[in-house]
Amino acid sequence: MAAREQIEALQARMGQSIIGQRDVIERLVIGLLANGNLLVEGLPGLAKTRAIKALAKNLEADFSRIQFTPDLLPSDVTGTEIYYQEGGKGEFRFAPGPIFANIVLADEINRAPAKVQAALLEAMEERQVTVAGTTHAMPPLFMVMATQNPIEQEGTYALPEAQMDRFLMHVLITYPPVEDEVEVIRLVRGEEQAKSAQGADGAAPEAPPVIPQSAVFEARREIGVLHVSDAMERYMADLVQATRTPSDYSEDLARWIEIGASPRASLALDKCGRTHAWLAGRDYVDPQDVQAIAGDVLRHRLTLSYEAQGEGITADKAIAEILALVALP
Repeated sequence: MAAREQIEALQARMGQSIIGQRDVIERLVIGLLANGNLLVEGLPGLAKTRAIKALAKNLEADFSRIQFTPDLLPSDVTGTEIYYQEGGKGEFRFAPGPIFANIVLADEINRAPAKVQAALLEAMEERQVTVAGTTHAMPPLFMVMATQNPIEQEGTYALPEAQMDRFLMHVLITYPPVEDEVEVIRLVRGEEQAKSAQGADGAAPEAPPVIPQSAVFEARREIGVLHVSDAMERYMADLVQATRTPSDYSEDLARWIEIGASPRASLALDKCGRTHAWLAGRDYVDPQDVQAIAGDVLRHRLTLSYEAQGEGITADKAIAEILALVALP
């Protein structure tokens, strides 16, 4: 089976477990294929954890969940050296932490202090962890999906800008429409009934074979050679440049944006744009691909002014203004 067919099957299976969050499924798959990490923000109960579990369940991957709390230590994430003694001889051995998995869920990441959040930086950016002077490489397939609650601020620690920039995308999850919520009720009820029936007869339903990791690596190779024209490269660079020189485009943008996006934003637009085009079945990137993912790529990389925050201006409104003002290729 071709890589595209296997990735489409992965999306379809995830869609059977998550109702009303199609954009979240697509962004998860884009993050996986673009070899990036995601920050997912949404109110409680909007299937953030369920989404990443559905991805790990249907993919040939080791899954690890880290519940971030104020008393967490960096070694609780990365692992530590433990002293073993056998036959009168002792030695230190590295005990890997939960970060050593293919798909890592960092649940409520903003509940841990900065030193624990910083423990993720090397793993997310360099794909390795250094403990006691020894470097330990992460597995070839590695992805961190961090979640945070936007309404509870007591007992939380804001993520520093350096760490925010290391997330490929910042995905916002909103409430599903009422029709989808009815389907959610039916889905969960059906799952509960299936578990009850399984407990009664002791026979578990046969699960379909998982999607192999080779499909992800093959998809990445195809995405890597996707055609991006010179005009599209300039368009992506112009979008990012507009966040740094907003006064060149409008007085409103100049008032709203205090600090623009880094070059990581341009790289992320390129990666996610190519992945979006590949998922759409095209072998080239067009402006619609870039515009579709621009909000997720840029919203956490903009620093808004106090004036903008006082007026209730969001990063998404500023990004929409940039997309409207920057000339298309």
